[in-house]
Amino acid sequence: MNSLKGRTALITGAGQGVGRGIAIALAERQVDVAVIGRTLAKIEGVCAELEGLGVTARPYAFDVTDKDNVVALVDRVAEDFGRLDILVNNAYFGAYGRLLEMSSGEFQRGFRSGPFAAFDFMRAAHPHLVAQGGGSIVNLVTSAMVRWDPTTYGAYAAAKTALRSLTRTAAVEWGPDNIRVNSIAPHALSPGLQGWIERNPEESEAFIASIPLKRVGDPVADIGRAVAALVGPDMQYLSGATIPLDGAQANFG
Repeated sequence: MNSLKGRTALITGAGQGVGRGIAIALAERQVDVAVIGRTLAKIEGVCAELEGLGVTARPYAFDVTDKDNVVALVDRVAEDFGRLDILVNNAYFGAYGRLLEMSSGEFQRGFRSGPFAAFDFMRAAHPHLVAQGGGSIVNLVTSAMVRWDPTTYGAYAAAKTALRSLTRTAAVEWGPDNIRVNSIAPHALSPGLQGWIERNPEESEAFIASIPLKRVGDPVADIGRAVAALVGPDMQYLSGATIPLDGAQANFG
């Protein structure tokens, strides 16, 4: 693997699932990692795993919807590590369900933890990325944005569609600063998906059958390592893109 030694990444929602997978994949390439999450025990566990790979990793217990303290957190990370090169906006804790069964507050929660939080982190990270001569931002969206049947995914898809649009705009506006901004739409075996598969065996079997590669992605091997490649020098001309990491299930057109 090509080393990215010397770089620092900040990853939100890194205590489990895809966030943890991305953190491990970046650590494999010798990236130091600021591990952000709401549950201290989880992010401390991830930091221990990363340190076992020979990098510096620090846990920061934080709720990404705490908008008044995002700048202070990002500044603290940059000060603790001496730099910031990569931002991954993975955290999301919105609602799922039919629109008529969802409250306004539940619908808005996905926007607060998704595009609103990503916007705050991106703005806070911008000066630190500029200070390094550029950097890379990766925002996590979803193939539910183009799902053939959006039933129960409406709020999730709406929030992630906003984030995808934000990604494209930042890529254009911040390109002159040598900041690349891309989004990925992954299928990965997170704890939440694993629980759903166990609770809904017939529906999950049909879901997996609809994936041409016939499997759900691994958070490290399939998602994390793709992100590690995306933020590396071999893809330095790619910006403003949405990359499906879903085994060819979705048609983004």
